[in-house]
Amino acid sequence: MKLHCHRPSLVAALQAVSAVVPSRTPKEILKNVKLIVADGKVTMQATDQEVGIHQAVEGVETDSAGTALLPAARLVSILRELTDEAAEIEITQDSIQIKSGRSQFRLSAEDPAEYPAIPDAEDGDSFSIESGKLRRMVKRTAFATDVESTRYALGGLQLEVNGSDVTLAATDSRRLAVVRAQTSGGTAPDSAKPPVIPTKAMSLLERNIPDDDTPTQITVRDNDVLFQCANTTVYSRLVEGRFPQYRDVIPKDSRFDIELLVGSFYSAIRQAQIVTDEESRGVDFNFNDGTLTLNSTAADIGQSKIEVPIAYDGEELTITFDPRYIADFLKVLNQDSSVTLKLTDGESAAVFVTDDDYTYVIMPLARDR
Repeated sequence: MKLHCHRPSLVAALQAVSAVVPSRTPKEILKNVKLIVADGKVTMQATDQEVGIHQAVEGVETDSAGTALLPAARLVSILRELTDEAAEIEITQDSIQIKSGRSQFRLSAEDPAEYPAIPDAEDGDSFSIESGKLRRMVKRTAFATDVESTRYALGGLQLEVNGSDVTLAATDSRRLAVVRAQTSGGTAPDSAKPPVIPTKAMSLLERNIPDDDTPTQITVRDNDVLFQCANTTVYSRLVEGRFPQYRDVIPKDSRFDIELLVGSFYSAIRQAQIVTDEESRGVDFNFNDGTLTLNSTAADIGQSKIEVPIAYDGEELTITFDPRYIADFLKVLNQDSSVTLKLTDGESAAVFVTDDDYTYVIMPLARDR
């Protein structure tokens, strides 16, 4: 096979699929990317046998057809160092030759027939949602998962569909992120056991689908899920285990509803984080007389006090949070927007809500008496 490539486009596609390629695996063949050439179109596939991606490659001219395996890490390194816009790739049964400008490389080739297949969406319940909406939903929830947890369901995002509503939820048991949007049509999957999708797969999807109204089709089956949008298809096995009954931990009522501007609140959080360490993560949030005061103390660092004017005229209230968890929430929001913080007291769960169906629950830390 001979391919005439626009090198930057080839690098972009190769980097996208290489995100799935495992750096360590007993199956060395998985360190490759599968190249498929048919009818003048070129696609790349990669999988770690839990998550897979299929990506169309733009800017390639060829009259060849066939399949080949490309050593992902080595080829990315080569293509990134080249300087010419054009590159030629010639693939035989035994080798891969890359030429660009005055540079030439020859790499060994492996048998593509040994590479695992990525399933397609032949059956299963399918529905669609605008890709831009889906990207925002993933961005607002994926950070709240716990990929290191022995409770496997905490390492993924639960996907629920109820009529035209689709909800993503994520939790690591210390905080909970829930976001809802509208589907664009299709057949909703069985809601008796909503699927839990690995964080790795959802983050991969968020990086590779467009931020617009292009529809993403989601096909859910018993053990896996498939996302198809434009030139990208992402496949994933589902996470085993039961996801927590997250609705039970969202407080139904609150005593204080406090509106906060995201930008100024986020700035104060970042300042308060400076004077914290592993032993002294807690920051006291004191609400009193139109002012939010953030106090932090770390034995070997020092102290900080940051004041933020707010619209608050209730009784004085102090609650302690790990500022990292609030910063994670605020950085995915529009900095010009506002959020409402719902509090009951200094020891109960706090709830942040936005005006576009996004809810974030965070547990306070025990305060030093």
